[in-house]
Amino acid sequence: MTKRTRTTIRLRTRSLIAAALVALGAGTAIPAIATAGQPAPTKVTIVPENDGFYGYVKSPKENKCANGRKVILLKQLGSTQSPHTDQKIGTDIAQANGDGYMWSTGNTGHMKGKFYARVKKTPDCLADTSKSVKMTN
Repeated sequence: MTKRTRTTIRLRTRSLIAAALVALGAGTAIPAIATAGQPAPTKVTIVPENDGFYGYVKSPKENKCANGRKVILLKQLGSTQSPHTDQKIGTDIAQANGDGYMWSTGNTGHMKGKFYARVKKTPDCLADTSKSVKMTN
């Protein structure tokens, strides 16, 4: 084999390796691009306090999914949560408070039963429902 032939084979091998790496990189970039447009996960919490409720909305996309997010407070009427049929008590908008985004109903009066908070899905954010908490006031 001549020196020229060996050089040509090395160049072709390098070109094939480079093409394979580019193809591999393109294959992994497409899923990353596809998931970039997915709605972000969201978490809503609830805490009973005296005659009201408060909690936080958390998300990796804080500006779109936590700050300014509408939170709905619901009274659970049955043994399980049913956002479509449970009683809506009130709403609030989550706002920056310390290192999180807090919502609060203020004074809802003397209420008894199980309650939970919900945030609906938006184009950028997934929906979430908190655990139910018991109020005995």
